[in-house]
Amino acid sequence: MAQALLKTNADEGWQAHLALEFTSREAVTVLSGNRHTGPLRVQRTLYPEAEVCHACLLHPPGGVVGGDRLRLEVEVKNDGTALITTPGATKFYRSGGARASQESLLSVEKNAWLEWLPQESIVYPDAEARIATRVKLAEGAGFMGWEVACIGLPACGRPFTAGRLETRLEIQRGDRPIFKDRLVVAGEADLRRPAGLRGCSVNATFVATGGRPEMLAPLREILQGDETRLTGITLMGDLLVARYLGDASAEAKRLLQEIWTWLRPHLNGRKACPPRIWET
Repeated sequence: MAQALLKTNADEGWQAHLALEFTSREAVTVLSGNRHTGPLRVQRTLYPEAEVCHACLLHPPGGVVGGDRLRLEVEVKNDGTALITTPGATKFYRSGGARASQESLLSVEKNAWLEWLPQESIVYPDAEARIATRVKLAEGAGFMGWEVACIGLPACGRPFTAGRLETRLEIQRGDRPIFKDRLVVAGEADLRRPAGLRGCSVNATFVATGGRPEMLAPLREILQGDETRLTGITLMGDLLVARYLGDASAEAKRLLQEIWTWLRPHLNGRKACPPRIWET
C-alpha cells in the first residue's frame, strides 16, 4: 500500500520531491521547512559547528532507474548558513529506454551561505540520465559547491559504451547568469573525443563565489601532481572554477575537499568542518 502511494505506475518510476527551508534564528540556522513527496528525505540535521546547519539527504531506494524523477528545492533565508551533503554515491542504473532525472534548485538569499557538497553520481553503462543543478544567488549571498560524475564502470570492465548522460550546472546572481556548464555523453564516442573527456571516466567541477586573484596560486599548488589527470582552476569575475578530469573518484573528491578546506576560512571565516558521514 505504501509503495502504491509513492509510485503510481511501474513504467513511470519513482516521483520524489523534497523542499527545504533554512532560517537563521538567534544566530543559529535551523531547518524551518521540510516538505516531501516520495522517497527523498532529510536523514538528519547536525550541528558540529555552532551556527551552521549540516543536512544529510537520503534517497531510500538506493539507486535511480529509468523513469525516476527526483526534484530538490532548497531555500536559505537571509543570514542563514547551511551545508548539504549525502551519505553515499547516487547511482543511475541501466535503463530500458526511459530517462531518469535529478534536478536541484538552490536559492540563497541576502547575506546567506550555502555549501552544496554531495557525494559522486555513478552513471552505469546503458543508463539514460539527466542531472541538473541550478543556483540562484541574491546580492551578498555566498555559495560553494561541487559536482562529481563517474561515467561507466571501467574498473569492473564495463565502460560507458552505450547510454546517455546530460549534466547542467548553472549559477545566477540576481537576474544575471554568471556560470553555465553543460556536458552530454552519448556513448563511447563522446567519452573519447579529444576535445571532450579524452576517455576519462571521472569529471568533477568545483565552484565558489567570493574568489580573488591572489587565491589562484595556492589553489593551483593543491592541484599539481599526477600527470595522468587533468586539472585546472580559473577566476571568472569573483567566481572560482576548478576542474578535474581523470579516472579516480576518490582522487577527485580528495582534491575538491582540499580546495574546500583551504577556501572556507578565506571566504566565510569558518574553519573546514567535514561532515562525519564522509568517514563512514
